[in-house]
Amino acid sequence: MLRSWTIGLLTACALAGPALAQATKDTLIVDLPGDVATMDPHVQWDTESYSVYRNIFDNLVTRDTSGKIVPQVATAWRYTDPTTIVFDLRTDITFSDGSKLTPADVVFSIKRITNPAFRSPQLSQFDQIIAADVTGPAQVTLRTKSPYPVLLAQLVKLSIVPQAVVEKLGDQAFNQQVLGSGPYVLKSWQRGVASTLEANPGYWRGAAPFKTVTFRAVPDIATRIADVRTGRADITRGLSPDDTASLKNERNLQVLSVATERVSHLFLNPAIGPTRDKRVRQAIAHAIDRDAIIAALMLGFPKRADVMLTEAAFGWVGDVPFWPYDPARAKALVKEAGAEGAEIPFLTSPAYDRRVNEAVQQMLGEVGLKVSFVMVDQPTFLRRRQGTPEEALNMAQGRWSCACQDADGVIFPLFRTGSQWAKFSNAEFDTAVDAARVTLDEKERLTHYRRAFTILRDEVAAVPLFQDAAIYLARRELKWTPTPNEAFFVFDMKWVP
Repeated sequence: MLRSWTIGLLTACALAGPALAQATKDTLIVDLPGDVATMDPHVQWDTESYSVYRNIFDNLVTRDTSGKIVPQVATAWRYTDPTTIVFDLRTDITFSDGSKLTPADVVFSIKRITNPAFRSPQLSQFDQIIAADVTGPAQVTLRTKSPYPVLLAQLVKLSIVPQAVVEKLGDQAFNQQVLGSGPYVLKSWQRGVASTLEANPGYWRGAAPFKTVTFRAVPDIATRIADVRTGRADITRGLSPDDTASLKNERNLQVLSVATERVSHLFLNPAIGPTRDKRVRQAIAHAIDRDAIIAALMLGFPKRADVMLTEAAFGWVGDVPFWPYDPARAKALVKEAGAEGAEIPFLTSPAYDRRVNEAVQQMLGEVGLKVSFVMVDQPTFLRRRQGTPEEALNMAQGRWSCACQDADGVIFPLFRTGSQWAKFSNAEFDTAVDAARVTLDEKERLTHYRRAFTILRDEVAAVPLFQDAAIYLARRELKWTPTPNEAFFVFDMKWVP
């Protein structure tokens, strides 16, 4: 079971001006670890982008704070047969320009993200949908290729965009001038610097808690902590357990933490260079002391992962152990592969823990491999990871989540042949994950996923490290409970002096 926790209201004196004690607060300042890659919800689904655009759009369905799938644009749904689902829709929602949200907008949004020509990195999470039609004045009907047990969980991420505006502006211009029906409206977006949202006065659920929300790109963790400590920012994320140790005596701050669906992992590229040789990939797996990384850098906080999934998600299996830490075996494999001194380019960005990367670099160096970092901003990182094998390089740190709590949303897009993310291709693996996504029998699905995880382990397509925790630092006055799916929904926050 997922476990969420709050690590206390912490104590000591921080700089506080009169504005921090005010009874009401008009502006929320959020420091993000990286830049926003897109405002278009049908393009990237990285944490920075999602943190911002989720506040601009409504989704077909959503999750409440307990993780239960609940209505949003849809009010109810029902299956008429195993491959056909009918959604009843709200009739009182308008986009921020005043135009009505209609069933046609819902159908357009579904067809847009499932159109292969649109090339959404999220395509594999929706590609089981083969038809979407308006079937009533407040109704749409979807059909899938086969019974698809993860459909509702995937639809949690489907934001509804206005057909007329997208068709008028075109995809590229819409990304700069996004318009949704959510609680906030995009006011400005300066790439690499900040994006600012303003409250949508016509939001159907009522007034937003802050008139303005500004998201700033602040890659340096020390700067983000200082910003919250001094009141220049109200909340930030991306802290490590080690970062929180120095905050224990600051009573004007609070550390909020939740165990997420994410598995921090090392992507290994079997298509190019030294990692084309499975012996080198096995050597990398044996060389990394995951327990030491967790103990030394994470203060024992997260739980080690042996497969590319957490216990929070359906499909997790506990009987596929990963390669054990064995540096002597790693050295022997490197020598056997003739890879002594081989250079392993490591793609990374400020969104990933530098200390983990450096620990990996040192551990691989000790077995005869030379790791060199290629540091880029997060939008560039995402483009390269989805690009050619040469663009993706030999290794990268990843923190994947689908917010669907199902293996289908994790290992299918990351490793299934043909996915934009996959540089790994294995016919037996493809057969297993394909079979798992078209049966409603949970026992049968687990059998397929056990086989899929065994193949990923044997072929060393990745090195799972640990279940990721989302750790936030916030001003004491901000009341909010983070959730395992990491939805940063400002509408659920409030300021209480």
